[in-house]
Amino acid sequence: MPQTAPFAALRYDLEHVGNLSNVIAPPYDVIDPQLQDELYKRHPANVIRIILNRQEPGDDADQKYQRAAKFVEQWKSEGVLKQEEKPAYYVYHQQFEHDGKVINRRGFMGRVRLQTFGEGNIYPHEETHPKAKVDRLKLTTATKQNNSQIFGLYPDPENQAISLLDAATEGVEAIESTDHLGVKHVLWPVTDEAVLSRVSELMEDRPMFVADGHHRYETACNYRDQVIAEAGGIAEDHPANFVMTMLVGMSDPGMIVLPTHRLLRGTPNFTSAEIVQKLEGAFKCEVMEAGLDAAEQVWGTMESADDQSLIGLYAVGDSRWVLCKAEDGAKSRIRELAESQSDDWCGLGVSLLHRLVIDELLGCKGHPKPTYVHEVSELVEGIRGEGSQAESDSDEPYTLAALVMPAKLEHVEAISLHKERMPAKSTYFYPKLLSGLTFNPLS
Repeated sequence: MPQTAPFAALRYDLEHVGNLSNVIAPPYDVIDPQLQDELYKRHPANVIRIILNRQEPGDDADQKYQRAAKFVEQWKSEGVLKQEEKPAYYVYHQQFEHDGKVINRRGFMGRVRLQTFGEGNIYPHEETHPKAKVDRLKLTTATKQNNSQIFGLYPDPENQAISLLDAATEGVEAIESTDHLGVKHVLWPVTDEAVLSRVSELMEDRPMFVADGHHRYETACNYRDQVIAEAGGIAEDHPANFVMTMLVGMSDPGMIVLPTHRLLRGTPNFTSAEIVQKLEGAFKCEVMEAGLDAAEQVWGTMESADDQSLIGLYAVGDSRWVLCKAEDGAKSRIRELAESQSDDWCGLGVSLLHRLVIDELLGCKGHPKPTYVHEVSELVEGIRGEGSQAESDSDEPYTLAALVMPAKLEHVEAISLHKERMPAKSTYFYPKLLSGLTFNPLS
């Protein structure tokens, strides 16, 4: 890993805002208009006004970014936001329930020296989109700070770094908040110079895999390049050479990866018989007798098998689920279609689903962007025309649904080291990191 360093964060002063839970928010890209409105109403200094300032009547295209910057300056001048006196690593625990168990994910926030993807040992694992990077660069340029952290994973089989930092939190007052999903977020600033130095040493030469925040990471690189171009060069220790990052060991028992299922429009209303016929020779298919409500049964079978070769497809044409298992024919076919990709990439459930099944065998290449959901119940509601359509740009009914296995941490590491990127939404690391716990000034 490149240099990992503590930083003096800009943080909310609790004497001004009271309960921290009232001013934090999830990352901007999972906030729908309803939640955005709720966060606006929750507190006049909620971080939503920075990370996702809403368009107001009469605004020009970039007015919301300037308004976000004005909030930053106003809150600093009023003492709502205050910069720490000493650099720190910020130990960050997330406590949540999963499958009936209480889980604690442990990590710490620091600054990581930027490397352009492909030029060092910081690795992406998912594709990015230009529109999102333009949006985040405008915000960073206006506010001159990292407003949300990157989520980085690093190998540490014995969890040395976080164990050292956890020990150093004894006697340090915890800063707590709870998000809209009931996840508890706990923060401890650690300023002991000996501990900071030792942790920085432990992090040397370790690779980092970007779990979440690919657009924000590339935006940080673009902002650095923009600052260099405008100034004619910057010092090695200039803040723009770094990005605020939450670092979590890949061996931490709190690492949970959830699936991201797909709802599609713009495809034919296939029947189950048509799906079976089109996938013949590549997949062994089983048609479920029950209708839409068999979704939980199909997913239960897939989850128990823990097999990337299993895909569940819902045939709208006759309201039947088809459980599909990739056979040798599928493996050889995707190798032909993606000859430049590794076997690790070709074996992913999301790769089989999009590159082989949807684009090739079903002939639906160029379909509109899917709606992504994480719970089977959300997928069922979507097919029925119920529930949230937050990620959707259309009210048209869905024509196909897919249940797909999530990529695991070992897939992220292997494919990243091949310098490949997974299809979009291959992973969903739960829970999301909060925005508003710390900000990293870049000037």
